[in-house]
Amino acid sequence: MIIAASAPLTVLAGGAPTNYAVAGLLGVPTGYLVLGLILVFFAVGYGRMASKIQNSGAFYVYIARGLGLRQGIAGAILALVSYNLMQIGLYGLFGFSAANAVASLTGLTVPWWLLGAVGWLLVAFLGMNSIDFSAKVLGVIVTLEFLVVIVFSGTALLNSPEGVSTSGWQPDQFFTPGIGVLLAFTMAAFMGFESGAIYSEEAKDPERTVPRATYIAVAVIALFYAFSAWALQTGVGPGHIVEESQALGPDLVFAWLAEFSPVASNIASLLFVTSLFAALIAFHNAAARYFFSLGRSGVLPAAFGTSGKSGAPVGGSIAQSVLGATVVTAFAFVGQHSELRELFPVMTLFTWFTNAAAFGLTFLVAATSFAVMVWANRHHPEYHVFARTIAPVIAGIGMAAVTVLILMNFDLMMESEDPLMIWIMPAIIIGSGVIGLIWGEVLIRRGTGTLHAISGTEPTEQAVATPLSTGN
Repeated sequence: MIIAASAPLTVLAGGAPTNYAVAGLLGVPTGYLVLGLILVFFAVGYGRMASKIQNSGAFYVYIARGLGLRQGIAGAILALVSYNLMQIGLYGLFGFSAANAVASLTGLTVPWWLLGAVGWLLVAFLGMNSIDFSAKVLGVIVTLEFLVVIVFSGTALLNSPEGVSTSGWQPDQFFTPGIGVLLAFTMAAFMGFESGAIYSEEAKDPERTVPRATYIAVAVIALFYAFSAWALQTGVGPGHIVEESQALGPDLVFAWLAEFSPVASNIASLLFVTSLFAALIAFHNAAARYFFSLGRSGVLPAAFGTSGKSGAPVGGSIAQSVLGATVVTAFAFVGQHSELRELFPVMTLFTWFTNAAAFGLTFLVAATSFAVMVWANRHHPEYHVFARTIAPVIAGIGMAAVTVLILMNFDLMMESEDPLMIWIMPAIIIGSGVIGLIWGEVLIRRGTGTLHAISGTEPTEQAVATPLSTGN
């Protein structure tokens, strides 16, 4: 489920060319390794906390345990908004890519929103069923994705027009102006790496599997994606990768493959669509579980906290599906008369929403890092100083720096000079956190009795709420 959220083919065909095109740097592979290293430090404390506290709220539960209930509720609203933005934004790229695939295979012109609606129906259905069912579907899709990316990478290295080059690993292609944009798009590839903890209540052995899944996911994402991005650069040629990425965007991988095998290119383009579908399912499940956890704890109405016989968060799944349908319908209506034509869902819905979501995630990771440090030192002094202090601080400082860099380069990420568009999406993320703080204060003053659920409990603790008036 974690790897599906960071879909391998989506990163290779969509993320890497976009990163090369916008950042204008060859250091994209290095970006995956640097962020992966920071997140390994994060996973040290995060894994310890996940093994002790099982709650589908993950990030915001840990913030509540470490920094206080008010801050936890703020993190809850911010996380809910970020995950929904990422999931809904993906419908834009999914609809566009599916329409292109249909056109290339059959010659039929189908509107992006119609195919987006088909994807929405399937996602809504899977979201109402057991997580095991979704995992089986995603397992097949992700396995095929890995095979395609491996074949592409091997072919690229064997057919490199400028020879096998180390340009992508050179420091001057990473530590240079433009690094903020590079890291911002790279961070989007790691979206969902923390979601193992979201499924902790449904895992058979969460104390063992959640930390292990997190470590494996971070390692796979960092190493495999760095390798495939370097292979793409080598196959196209370091001297041409930026120019070609700017000209072709997500079609670069398929156009390159078509030179060797049109059949392979068509297969890859179809799997790119299924890759996006896998990411849609993964982020739908994550957002649904945030809705569920917040409904159960009293932050949102109790209807969001209902579950079905299979254990699936029915209330949260319906809420996420309704929200997605509403937004996509609005963009479909507005886009009918847009000058962007078929690129409208990619340049607006996908670009605006997913970039804002990446900004929200980095902010949450930074806050959670410091929360883990406080929690570990307060409740588990037996942990080694590296696990309880050094690693979380390194991760927190690193992710805070990435958050600032994303904010400073948001105009380049949005590809717009309109001040309103540049600031409105980050403002939504920051505003959701502020609203969460205010709402948390209101709930605490009301003394809502179920709010202690947001802080979770450890197996060795009694499930007794801390007095809400203290805000702890």
